[in-house]
Amino acid sequence: MKWSELFTSSVGKKFVMGLTGVSLILFLVVHVGINSCIWAMDEGVMFNKAAHFMGATVVIRILEVGLFAGIFLHLIQGLVLEFQNRKKRAIGYQVAMGNKGSKWYSRSMGLLGTIILLFLIIHWKQFWIPSRFTGVDEIDYPGGTVHNLFGLMKETFSQLWVVIVYVVACISLAYHLLHGFQSAFRSLGVYNSRYLSLINGVGVGFSIIVPLAFAMMPVSMYLNWV
Repeated sequence: MKWSELFTSSVGKKFVMGLTGVSLILFLVVHVGINSCIWAMDEGVMFNKAAHFMGATVVIRILEVGLFAGIFLHLIQGLVLEFQNRKKRAIGYQVAMGNKGSKWYSRSMGLLGTIILLFLIIHWKQFWIPSRFTGVDEIDYPGGTVHNLFGLMKETFSQLWVVIVYVVACISLAYHLLHGFQSAFRSLGVYNSRYLSLINGVGVGFSIIVPLAFAMMPVSMYLNWV
């Protein structure tokens, strides 16, 4: 396959979707791990230091640029594939298959992905842009001064509408991952039934645990559990 076909052929687009999908899954693992530090019950010390390390390390900042590129590439390729699939199904079936043909969330990846994108725009505006550009209140710890992102989280998640938006986004992420997790590995060429069975099992657990952890963060802040 030529390099140009990665972005023009159906197989190439699916491969790019799979590759970017796996990279975003790995990002979710790192992100949920760092954010889980809010439950350390130390007034945000561990979380603020972990967030400072991620923002101050050059290699991670470079990877961050690649991550954003991957997100937009994943989105664009996903929307293109969704459009092509809908065009092929323009005539449709005489009898609706419903969940007998495929699960509703596997037929709604474009919608779920769009909801997640809208959430990401809100999330970047509330946290990433302030921490990188417009500034966040700082706090002194032994060893240095860092951004008080824990305080920013508590302030942001004191608003009920924000909590609701985040929970809805996490539900959308869960359903997106239910299909996308195993689909990403299929797109990369994993077809062995034994491996697929393992991937499907891990994918279901991942699709529940990770979005649930993310959803509990704003809920915990709003209810003053941390």
